Amino acid sequence: MVDAAELVASAVLIGTGATVVMDIWGVVRARLLGIPSLDYALVGRWLGHLVSGRLRHDRIAASPQVAGERVIGWTAHYLIGIGFAGVLLAMFGLDWVRQPTIAPALMVGIGSVAAPFLVMQPAMGAGIAASHTPRPWAARLQSLVTHTVFGFGLYAARWLAHLLLHP
Repeated sequence: MVDAAELVASAVLIGTGATVVMDIWGVVRARLLGIPSLDYALVGRWLGHLVSGRLRHDRIAASPQVAGERVIGWTAHYLIGIGFAGVLLAMFGLDWVRQPTIAPALMVGIGSVAAPFLVMQPAMGAGIAASHTPRPWAARLQSLVTHTVFGFGLYAARWLAHLLLHP
């Protein structure tokens, strides 16, 4: 029988931890390579407009600001990370939490790049897989690397979650 409380707690801890790893990568990338991280306020802006029925923008940065967009965006960012950890656990169960391997975590992490490529970027005016950006292949590579880091974060965060849930 599946322990729902352990499943939820694991998803929250693993998803949050993996998202923190992804954010640390964003800071390192910005400092070492000069590549800025995504402004999560723009995600909040998109979500704020989505609530009022507007799905697509020509350029999200040019759309009117939404009250609380930064908080909305960062909250969504972490909830999405938790959601992808939930996908990992839905696919591989608590057995993966108890005896993790890297392949499932990387599969979900790398697979999660479909969300920005097919949903976020087109809706925010960047086109499918950043096709409307000045350097689409550079943007795609950065997204792929970031989501691969998220996959490694899923695996690493599992160890932290295990320590917290099973001291």
